[in-house]
Amino acid sequence: MSAPAVNAALLVFALPDLGEGLTEAELVSWLVAEGDAVAVDQPVAEVETAKSVVEVPSPFAGTVAVLHGRPGEVLDVGAPFLSVRPEGSEAPPAGTSFGLASDAAPAVAAAASALREDAGVPTAATHEGGEPTTSEGSGNVLIGYGTPGGLTGGRRRPRKGAAVRPAGTTPETAVAAPAAAPASGEPASPASTSDVSPAGAATLCVSPLVRKLAREHGLRLEDVRGSGEEGLILRRDVEAAIAARPQASDVASQAASSSPPAGRPGDAAEPGSAERDARSGLAVLERTPLRGVRRTIAEAMSRSRREIPEATVWVDVDVTALVELRAAMKRRTSDAVPGILSFVARFVVAGLARYPELNSRIETGDGGSQELVRVDGVNLGIAAQTDRGLVVPSVRRADTMSARELDAEIRRLAGLAREGKATPSDLSSGTFTLNNYGVFGVDGSAAIINYPESAILGMGRIIDRPWVVDGQLAVRKVTELTLAFDHRVCDGGTAGGFLRFVADAMEDPGAMLADL
Repeated sequence: MSAPAVNAALLVFALPDLGEGLTEAELVSWLVAEGDAVAVDQPVAEVETAKSVVEVPSPFAGTVAVLHGRPGEVLDVGAPFLSVRPEGSEAPPAGTSFGLASDAAPAVAAAASALREDAGVPTAATHEGGEPTTSEGSGNVLIGYGTPGGLTGGRRRPRKGAAVRPAGTTPETAVAAPAAAPASGEPASPASTSDVSPAGAATLCVSPLVRKLAREHGLRLEDVRGSGEEGLILRRDVEAAIAARPQASDVASQAASSSPPAGRPGDAAEPGSAERDARSGLAVLERTPLRGVRRTIAEAMSRSRREIPEATVWVDVDVTALVELRAAMKRRTSDAVPGILSFVARFVVAGLARYPELNSRIETGDGGSQELVRVDGVNLGIAAQTDRGLVVPSVRRADTMSARELDAEIRRLAGLAREGKATPSDLSSGTFTLNNYGVFGVDGSAAIINYPESAILGMGRIIDRPWVVDGQLAVRKVTELTLAFDHRVCDGGTAGGFLRFVADAMEDPGAMLADL
């Protein structure tokens, strides 16, 4: 049976590839509701990727028909994201619903997406009836990428674990298969026994990750109280239920130990459902999958340690003159005065012009051959600690900026990073990283190089320390600079020369700034 006309009129916008090889994103919030009118390139949702929180605009104009997902749900790239009824199309009959009220809806949508990919049909713009349609996207830049200006080729091979259409079936019958009841006499699948209540009502849980977490811990979803919209069960609800179970098990254990079995006096029953850590023997409170920024950080740091033979050099620096220079500037003008980090950034880019090896990187080809890649200019990464983890937005062409311009750009990027608004391009285009870990009150750190860069310079806190000046002991403002570098791109002489250049500039900023 063909799909109803109202379904064929709907344009399905699949979650686009947000770049950086990402395959999924967590839906943070919807910016529209079903029934709202949307225009091309109008932001419709906020999603959190491995890099940042970004807005996703609609490539279509019309009326929102279906929101395929709920806040907190993790969606695969290429999965149905938003269905739009084009302007002028026939409205659905009264009582018609296209929402995800049933547990079968995610399975149907996933199967439909897999079938479209298996057939080579682009997933970025399709009718809900299964036929491809030409996108009316503007092609304008979107989160550093772009809305489609026509049919854009999605992945043509099925995703791992995607449904494969059996021979002799049509897309309509294959898509309907996940929602069909098991044949008489066949055992019910785990999903059907754990996700549907005895009365047949579907549990409000649409996230496959949440379902998997519940199954792994033997938890029945119908026993979990959802805290999401309309009782939607979120990951935190399942984790809370899992964390509460050891307490109940301890009570049961105490009750059992009060009347030990005959022949084994004093034996206490082991908690039946509490997961124990195999290494320590302690109860496991929770297991949180690494994803988003934390997973990106873990992968980048592991790869850096695995592939880069790094070495470290450091030096103590008397920055009294630099601190006094900045204080004098503040007294002479009411304008904003660059911070100490901005002056250091200016000295760094000057040092990289003299020692360009530290602004290069090594690339490995398919056959294992390696090349040293040098670029024209410096994109200076500034490490920033945020609530989502450590991120490194980069100041593009920092080598063309003054200290005052660097200060303004560093503040702007730091604000975007803290708000989670920095784009993937902002966070992955650096050529050298500067890290001010002195804000944490520490003097030094053996920093890990921000892969695939070749070096990172760290600066500790500025403190009063005894220092010898012209043969006399004095109290001076002192900090520590630490440079970790890839020993494949240069030797210690180059690294030491660069570090000494930056240190000398900080100790005598007037002379250095006169030459910049």
